[in-house]
Amino acid sequence: MSSSSLHHRGPGPWLLLALLALLIALPWGLKALGMEFYTGVATRLMIFAIAASSLNLILGFGGMVSFGHAAFVGLGAYTVGILMDAGVREAWIAWPAAMLVSGLAAALIGAVSLRTRGVYFIMITLAFAQMFYYLMVSLKAYGGEDGLPLAQRSSLGGLDLQGDESFYYVVLALAALAMWVMQRVVNSPLGWLLQGAKENEQRMLAVGAPVFAVRWQAFVLAGALAGLAGALLANLNGMVSPHVMHWSQSGQLMIMVILGGAGTLWGGALGAAALLLLEELLAGYTMHWQMGLGLLLLMVVLFAPRGLAGLAKRGGTKP
Repeated sequence: MSSSSLHHRGPGPWLLLALLALLIALPWGLKALGMEFYTGVATRLMIFAIAASSLNLILGFGGMVSFGHAAFVGLGAYTVGILMDAGVREAWIAWPAAMLVSGLAAALIGAVSLRTRGVYFIMITLAFAQMFYYLMVSLKAYGGEDGLPLAQRSSLGGLDLQGDESFYYVVLALAALAMWVMQRVVNSPLGWLLQGAKENEQRMLAVGAPVFAVRWQAFVLAGALAGLAGALLANLNGMVSPHVMHWSQSGQLMIMVILGGAGTLWGGALGAAALLLLEELLAGYTMHWQMGLGLLLLMVVLFAPRGLAGLAKRGGTKP
């Protein structure tokens, strides 16, 4: 692999500034149009952009096909819900705790699953995720299958996060920070080793690269970022449900990464935005929106095998 293929610049600074300005102005524009409901939709898009990007780190850049990534999202969500049930409502405590719990779970799962390859890795990550899913279903003290409602959103200093607009801006700041961290990691020696191990593991081992340690560190970081997404999702929904841990949710995150472009810096975010917006749009026209969504996904796979980010690369921008 050439050094240029390992470096991921993302969109240019002017495009990023324009996108950031658009996102900052979005709630005001929606309010002026009387469409405040879509502020919550935009917040949901950014939360899933964080979750999908965390999966993209290990799937797209590391070649680790994890079918249990939703477990880390769910653990982050339940950490916030359980802490709030115990009276801890401060975001500066609950949200880092969610990342810590999910990161620790990823460390334990990664220590076991990363010793396997191929379909065995897929099955082990799926098995762990389903274990957590059935564990939360069985905990009747925290709602069991019905889920755990949150009394309110987390509090963050003097900010009132109960309003959708203020919560939107907090999520926007965290999503921007998460994408910046992703870019730094992917373009760091850790990221280069991770991509090198994906391309040719035996060659990396031959030159003395600590392949297992690199993959494990990326797996833990991805789990922690997914935990942050789970904490934000719990606050957005006002409740936590075991369904967020189900294997189908891991499949949805995987579809987002493939749709956006696995192994591209903005692939997870693009895929999350595209998939959720398509669901929102098609559901307004027909009750059989899944069929239309499936056809669109099939077209992307056939005509844009590198996803939506691959189309942007054709236009001269390396995502």
